[in-house]
Amino acid sequence: MDKALVAELHTLREQVSGITDTLVSAVDGLLIVADTDDTIDPDGLSALAAAGLGLAQRTTEATGRGTFRQSVVYGSGGYMAVYAVGDMALMVVLGDEGLNIGRLHKESQPAVERISSILSSPRAPRR
Repeated sequence: MDKALVAELHTLREQVSGITDTLVSAVDGLLIVADTDDTIDPDGLSALAAAGLGLAQRTTEATGRGTFRQSVVYGSGGYMAVYAVGDMALMVVLGDEGLNIGRLHKESQPAVERISSILSSPRAPRR
């Protein structure tokens, strides 16, 4: 499973220039797999993204905007996008200032669907 997930993250990096780091996490913040630089703490990022996901999901529900799908944080040095992967996981994508967010959103949707399929396969460990 890990190899298939890492392959999906690598494919997304190849499709969208500007992506610097990626990971998949359970919604409780436990890291599933990461493809990150040594300067990134994937466990810490996973926990922070899960906390943000929970807040975003509650906000989406409270405002009647349906099911949460994605959020983007813009910083002075780049971007962090968080995508819901079904009800059980999330995908985090970090990018530099040159990241094309529109392209990222377009290419992320099929990746999220494939990651969801991998995670829900019978061989995937249950959390």
